[in-house]
Amino acid sequence: MAIRKRKIQAMVESLLAESGVTTAPVPVSKIAQAKGARIYLDSLEGDLSGFLYRDKDQAVIGVNTRHAPVRQNFTICHELGHLLLHDQEQLHVDHEFRVRLRSDVSSQGTDEAEKEANFFAASLLMPKEFLEADLANEETIDLFDDVFLRDLSRKYGVSTQALVNRLKNLGYIQE
Repeated sequence: MAIRKRKIQAMVESLLAESGVTTAPVPVSKIAQAKGARIYLDSLEGDLSGFLYRDKDQAVIGVNTRHAPVRQNFTICHELGHLLLHDQEQLHVDHEFRVRLRSDVSSQGTDEAEKEANFFAASLLMPKEFLEADLANEETIDLFDDVFLRDLSRKYGVSTQALVNRLKNLGYIQE
């Protein structure tokens, strides 16, 4: 997946440049809409975070309003990742449309498409260059510094756990 990650990273950088985004928070709904997706907000049942509906004429990203705003942001990015990365993938086919549902299982990233969509979402919400600038003056990152992590996660519109995972993936935090 290393080559694929580089391609995803390049796609994210292109999206940010096209959108003129240079600082956090990234306006994920506007970017998704600019890529042709309509955002549908509704109270969805169970553990469903969201879905991607796509046919030849439209794409709809559905988001569960029962979930926290930070999870909603991640869901929009995750589904946008599927829209842009997996357009030929036959997920659920009814001969006229495809539906991809995001649930707690998909958040675990157990298959390649889910891992890619999660990586895309994290990269778009917390761009590497933005984090590098924000962390340039930090000698170390203290996982027990709740104030620092909370403030940074709020700036990016993500959960503290999503931020910590991204920082680990970028090598800022050693396990």
